Amino acid sequence: MGEVIGADIPVLHMLHTCPFCWKIRSIAEHLDIDYQKKQVNAMKTKKELAFTDGWGKVPVWTEVDGEIVVDSTPIMKHIDATYNQGNLWASDDELRRDQWMEWVDTKLSKATIPILYGGLFSALQTTTRVSKLEKFGFFSKRIYAWAGFPIMWGFIARSRVKKDGRKPKQLWHDLLTEFTNEFGDSHFFGGDRPDLVDIAAFGYMRSISPFPQFSQLEDHAQGMAWYRRIEATLHS
Repeated sequence: MGEVIGADIPVLHMLHTCPFCWKIRSIAEHLDIDYQKKQVNAMKTKKELAFTDGWGKVPVWTEVDGEIVVDSTPIMKHIDATYNQGNLWASDDELRRDQWMEWVDTKLSKATIPILYGGLFSALQTTTRVSKLEKFGFFSKRIYAWAGFPIMWGFIARSRVKKDGRKPKQLWHDLLTEFTNEFGDSHFFGGDRPDLVDIAAFGYMRSISPFPQFSQLEDHAQGMAWYRRIEATLHS
């Protein structure tokens, strides 16, 4: 795969189950941007993204003129500035906005792996699902599904769960409570309309939706009400 230059529409190089890619998909669908999803081989991301000059990770956003933008939050800001005059990022309280965007990009991003891989059965469910959704070679798909889950469970998710001290479901419920309490009676963090912080938080939560573990979030009434309000703004 080479650099995509001169395409008729922007291109998102992505993995279907990547939380950071779901952020980009969510803002593009919220703004009703016509774009192409280009799924990379999950085992060959560096090779297929060699045109990024060493970045080698998804998401990568390529504009119609060949401009390449990397890293999920900068991509979101770029899309908002290019297609929406920066309205989602504009704020009367930039300190609050910046603090909570950092909170979203640290707290929520790190909570996705524990809920998906935080137990042995959960890890097996997740890697099996990933092997079906992502682009793999014939043999690498099977190797990932059955050999990948103990690695993700044993070395990554379990250590995060142990370090935090909370069960993954409780962690997510606490984070959703903290986030939604910040904007109280308002419908969104951005007030009457979602802003970039809302869309970023939604993207991380949405990344869990292809998996059975999403059911663990659905009994958080306040968080799900906010999630469904954002979901209703999407053009997919």
